[in-house]
Amino acid sequence: MALPPVGRLAVALLLAVVTLGLLGAARQLRPVPYGDRLLTAGPHAGTWAARVRDGAVAGHDSRTGALRWRYARAGHRPVDVVHARGEVIALWDDGLLTDTDGWSVRWHRALPDAAEWLPAQGGTGVLRPLGRGILAVVTPRRVTAYRTADGDLRWVLPARNGCAFRPEGAVRRGAALLLAQPCADAAWTGQLVALDDLGRIAPGRTPLGNDLPRPRPGRLEAENRLHGPVRLSLMAILLAH
Repeated sequence: MALPPVGRLAVALLLAVVTLGLLGAARQLRPVPYGDRLLTAGPHAGTWAARVRDGAVAGHDSRTGALRWRYARAGHRPVDVVHARGEVIALWDDGLLTDTDGWSVRWHRALPDAAEWLPAQGGTGVLRPLGRGILAVVTPRRVTAYRTADGDLRWVLPARNGCAFRPEGAVRRGAALLLAQPCADAAWTGQLVALDDLGRIAPGRTPLGNDLPRPRPGRLEAENRLHGPVRLSLMAILLAH
């Protein structure tokens, strides 16, 4: 016996609810990427400060000291953290770079050759904010710059042949970061590199910009014109069944 239209609609809704429940359960069973364990312990109103404690990054209320959130990774520990626009970027002992605002882990980036230098270097001098939303990660072989807003790789500066950067041997001079690059056979001028958010400071350079990409004019309106009829068609199909 065929079901009336209302009955068919009820069955379709019931099947949709069951399907969503099964998808939610499957999502819970999946392994957490990168071993992330982020726990929010309280409201995020007001300012907070983060520090490494007990193998995790913990955010504490700047006024009361109460725990706001705690971020850990299974089997790993943070070796250094820096603050960036109300967020925290952490360097972990496996060479992973992460960004969290206390509500979510916004991005992950794996540093190259970390097993070769990180055990001896630790986090000393590795994370160097350059201003204007750019973070430099200084390792013996290269300097890698990321945009803190989304983790986008902006530029890479390799060390000269026969030379190596010293992450701990860097000082700020205004907007510039002066970085030591000891070499066995080079003049002292070649053993010091000046950087800013656009890369190595040099006469006549033409660096790429670091701003977030902007949507093309008219793109959003075009997408709305396309998606509107599609949504209406889907609604008509559901109501017909």
